[in-house]
Amino acid sequence: MKYIVLLGDGMSDYPVESLGGKTPLEYARTPNMDFIAGEGMIGRVKTVPDGFPPGSDVANLSVFGYEVAKYYTGRSPLEAASMGVALEPDDVAYRCNLVTLVEGMGGLIMDDFSGGHISTEEASRLIAELQEGLGSEEFTFHPGVSYRHLLVWKGGSDRLETTPPHDISDRVVLPHFPSGEGAGAISDLMKRSREVLEKSEVNHKRVREGKKPANSIWLWGQGKKPKMPDYQSRYGLTGSVISAVDLLKGIGVYAGLDIINVPGATGYIDTDYAAKASYALKELETKDFVYLHVEAPDEAAHSGSLENKIKAIEDFDEKVVGTVLEGLKKFKNYRVLLMPDHATPISLKTHTADPVPCAIYPATDGGFCSPAGYNERAAEKSGFFIKKGSDIMNHFLAR
Repeated sequence: MKYIVLLGDGMSDYPVESLGGKTPLEYARTPNMDFIAGEGMIGRVKTVPDGFPPGSDVANLSVFGYEVAKYYTGRSPLEAASMGVALEPDDVAYRCNLVTLVEGMGGLIMDDFSGGHISTEEASRLIAELQEGLGSEEFTFHPGVSYRHLLVWKGGSDRLETTPPHDISDRVVLPHFPSGEGAGAISDLMKRSREVLEKSEVNHKRVREGKKPANSIWLWGQGKKPKMPDYQSRYGLTGSVISAVDLLKGIGVYAGLDIINVPGATGYIDTDYAAKASYALKELETKDFVYLHVEAPDEAAHSGSLENKIKAIEDFDEKVVGTVLEGLKKFKNYRVLLMPDHATPISLKTHTADPVPCAIYPATDGGFCSPAGYNERAAEKSGFFIKKGSDIMNHFLAR
């Protein structure tokens, strides 16, 4: 049996007035996702347990089948694993976003949580400059992809309250600075980073080209190294993860799955959807399981672009879901799980903990098909609901 998860990050949404009261999933043309829901089964899953933030880290751990309360230590240790950064037991990893802050009414405002979607090449130079200017035996900066990077605090504190920068778009940032044990040291790094980054020729060049400068860091998502059982011991499966996002790759590392880097996979709307699907099918020739993650719908929703979110959903349907469904025909037995990790409503530009629609093809026991296609309303009407998110994997694998 071959198993593949097709995860469109943040696809789920609320009804939008300009779409006639439809959600982006209802409005978009999605014949392939509709086929899975119509010929298989559809329902809802609560991927974010009560008391946890509705982040992609929490939600994807659930989809992978890991109990969040038992295994979650924070987002950044997962990203560290993907980046090959080894953490000691007393190390604390922090996500280090390159962001754009601008002066506004009331103080500095989060103008862009992605630093103008800065390129990896430019960002690597900025992270090197930060390491030279602010790095020490206690604090080390590690380059990642685009705006997503890592800070490791040796012997540091993970008992802080931090805020994801995409949760405070267009808002004054000072009230959302870190608080709690060790907040002073982390806040100081964030403030001092502006001095380094505003002097950088990388940012001067971006301004001359009419682009937003990545003029500050934002530290969040802290945690220590987790301990998780791998997929071979847990499910008896070999497998791979395909994603442009370090977080998903890091979960894959801890799950003992192979990490497949696809040329042209960007984590944005310009990603090479078809290449990801082709690589996934290739992996299934020798593996039991593939987790294929596409970030584009979530990024579009964070930026508040309804047009881009609909396009990302339609491209995901055509180039990922359609390609995979056609390619699976060469295998004798297979099963597909289609879902987002969490909702990212356009109206909020951030994640919510709402249950999300899931669809499985061919259907497992206890499910209902949907002639109305794949969307939030059809999933709710089905009556099928998995309250504990980590149970979705056992249901999908029919264990």
